Amino acid sequence: MNVLFVCIFAISSALVVLRDASAFLPALLEGAGNAVTLCLSLLAVYAVWMGFLQVAQDAGVLRGMSRAMLPLTRRLFHTQNTQALEQISVNLAANLCGMGGAATGAGISAMRLLDRERYSQEMFFVVNCAGLQFFPSTIISLRAQAGSLRPLSVLLPALLASLFSLALGILLVRLFCRR
Repeated sequence: MNVLFVCIFAISSALVVLRDASAFLPALLEGAGNAVTLCLSLLAVYAVWMGFLQVAQDAGVLRGMSRAMLPLTRRLFHTQNTQALEQISVNLAANLCGMGGAATGAGISAMRLLDRERYSQEMFFVVNCAGLQFFPSTIISLRAQAGSLRPLSVLLPALLASLFSLALGILLVRLFCRR
């Protein structure tokens, strides 16, 4: 994949230099500046949501959500491993709130705890890839920072698309993966 990105960069750089050599360096510097600005913006959003997730975990909210989600997760993932189910619930709760970056640690822990349970791992992978979010906070914050007049207009389309992909993914795992 890195080779592909290097090729794209080399070809686009050559085209810019051939068209207008004096525009190459300013364009390169402007792109780097935009990348740094985006990274700092995302860092701020992730810091807020990671803090929120830590407060929720310290307050016992995540443990309560985990207990409430236990019957559903046990049925969906076909496992009795309560530690894994707790990590899955934390991951799902964070993803539903649009805190994908904050959910990563719990997701990795859940996959490790599901070490020998292939069906559970496959289902968890598919559920995570579906990206179901009730509040896609990262996208909304990026749209707001970019000056969108209606940054929340993505809520319904994002929810519908992720619900469809989740339902299809669950169906396919149930059809083609062995329990």
